[in-house]
Amino acid sequence: MQKGSIGVTTENIFPIIKKFLYSDHEIFLRELISNAIDATQKLKTLASSGEFKGEQGDVTIRVSIDKNKLIISDSGIGMTAEEVDKYLNQIAFSSADEFIKKYKTQSIIGHFGLGFYSAFMVSKKVEVITRSYREDAKAVRWICDGSPEYQLEDAEKETRGTDIILHIDDESKEFLEEARISELLRKYCRYLPIDIAFGKEKEWKDGKQVETDKDHIINNTTPAWTRKPADLKEEDYMNFYRDLYPMQEDPMFYIHLNVDYPFNLTGILYFPKIKSNIEFQKNKIQLYSNQVYVTDSVEGIVPDFLTLLHGVLDSPDIPLNVSRSYLQSDSNVKKISGHITKKVSDRLEDIFKKDRTGFEQKWDNLKLFIEYGMITDEKFAERAEKFVLYKNTDNKYFTFDEYLTLVKDAQTDKEKKTVWLYATEADAQYSFIEAAKAKGYDVLLLDGQLDIHFINHLESKKTDIRFARVDSDVIDRLIQKDDHLQTHLPQEQQDDMREIFEALLPQQNSHFYVSYESMGEQAAPMVVTQSEFMRRMKDMSALGGGGMSFYGTMPDSYNLVVNTDHPLVKKVIGEKDADMGETLGKVKNELTPVEEQLKALNETLKDKKEDEIDQAQKDLRSELQQKEESIRNTRKEALTTYGKQHTLARQLVDLALLANNMLKGEDLNRFIRRSVEIIGG
Repeated sequence: MQKGSIGVTTENIFPIIKKFLYSDHEIFLRELISNAIDATQKLKTLASSGEFKGEQGDVTIRVSIDKNKLIISDSGIGMTAEEVDKYLNQIAFSSADEFIKKYKTQSIIGHFGLGFYSAFMVSKKVEVITRSYREDAKAVRWICDGSPEYQLEDAEKETRGTDIILHIDDESKEFLEEARISELLRKYCRYLPIDIAFGKEKEWKDGKQVETDKDHIINNTTPAWTRKPADLKEEDYMNFYRDLYPMQEDPMFYIHLNVDYPFNLTGILYFPKIKSNIEFQKNKIQLYSNQVYVTDSVEGIVPDFLTLLHGVLDSPDIPLNVSRSYLQSDSNVKKISGHITKKVSDRLEDIFKKDRTGFEQKWDNLKLFIEYGMITDEKFAERAEKFVLYKNTDNKYFTFDEYLTLVKDAQTDKEKKTVWLYATEADAQYSFIEAAKAKGYDVLLLDGQLDIHFINHLESKKTDIRFARVDSDVIDRLIQKDDHLQTHLPQEQQDDMREIFEALLPQQNSHFYVSYESMGEQAAPMVVTQSEFMRRMKDMSALGGGGMSFYGTMPDSYNLVVNTDHPLVKKVIGEKDADMGETLGKVKNELTPVEEQLKALNETLKDKKEDEIDQAQKDLRSELQQKEESIRNTRKEALTTYGKQHTLARQLVDLALLANNMLKGEDLNRFIRRSVEIIGG
């Protein structure tokens, strides 16, 4: 029996391994089984080269639980006492390094070394019983209790290979539970290339489950991505997807990746049906290194928009045992990322060209993914311009160039910008859409989660177009061909009517600005619009747009545009003149001399600094200002009281609010009762 100390560069490596080498202790099982796979594949390589002439036999890797022990057994190349001393007692070396130099064309997974020592994260003692494939080799046992001290002795083992026996510590009893080990094997080992057995298959007999003699193999050694596309049918791709995501709806289509230069990459990426919740869809790509599971947290490793895809990526060029931050900065990973982006865009373009009708049918599910990619990835955006689609309210689809050609003549404003009108809710904005169509305009339907971000992105790239929502202004100002619309309503009348209409508008959590336009007798008497800029900023804020949170705290701001050409508006104005003329005349007679006195006083004081004005003048100015304010308040109160009692004015305002789905609750109930009364005469 040999005793000694493990040759390490620090006296206290085991606590480091336990706490810092891996972020999650469960990874030990992946490491140990990867080593078993490695040892088995080495045997196969030696057999194919003629260096091993014996029978390979059953090379199934077996995982078992025996009381407080977890055992991983393989029938690979095993180790001699010298190799155990070299590979387990001298951590600085790796058995795979020399082997790879000799067999460069073979794919080698994992290695002895620090990966093996992950066993001590969960064990109070580790035993290794191993026998080399070499003729006349003797079996040896290596034992270590987690200190740098070990012992190496002869052992009894009839067959080649290695048994790793973990004496699980008290803090890690979960790894003695069959369900927990099954979970980890499925997570990390379900697609490894050598059969892995854990327990026996079970069957129902006499109303209960009993074990059979057949091994329970937990993995698929030839998953779809490792096979040639020519050998796979559509059904194979769909079955593999269902195995990966048992409860998910079938995907729309997929991409089978198979690259061997300038790096190795295989995989299958699926396009799921995505409609709204981005975060829910993320982290569905599984990353493998030679069929060994690495992670499903691929942000930063692949472009962010690709995290919306599902599937598997596998590359030996992706390091197995490193942090995500390292992966994100690794040059090979960046090359892989760029290549996948190109493959995805090529596949989408190919589908678009070959089957545009089918592509259009899938557009509502593809739209979020493609818009996300165009916003976040410049190279993808350039490629996607060929197949990104725009759907209008008639459910017709256009490429960018096609749509620009469609609307350019009718929808170019006086600034030479082509205005792309859009709606976000076809039903809620129906009247605005119809008004736009009546003018010969076309309206896009932008009802997606990222559409506001997307049109901002487009406007920054395409400076000759701008987007305007159909309810952001009256139709004649949405695409302004000449100067602003005019109204012939005198300013005094505008001021009077503003007080009346404002008295009838909602005040809570919103602000209304009343304006006047001459829109013709056939147009609506009043229209509620919302500024494109303010509404878009608030929408961006709601979506978490950077720097937009300020807008989210502001009240909603709307315009009540009054059509001074409409007969009903003229009727309200006429009734106001008849009912309020005498009262407003008296107020005006009282206000005019005060305004004139204040104006004259301010004229005499305009060249004086505040400290040069004597107290008498200051007192007079203050008195006149207070008197003016009091008279104006009297006028405002009179008009406000009149407005609240004016049935037709309230009806017109409520109709405008109703058209924007802004009349609710008791206000809506009153409107209905009032409408019935009006109809009944």
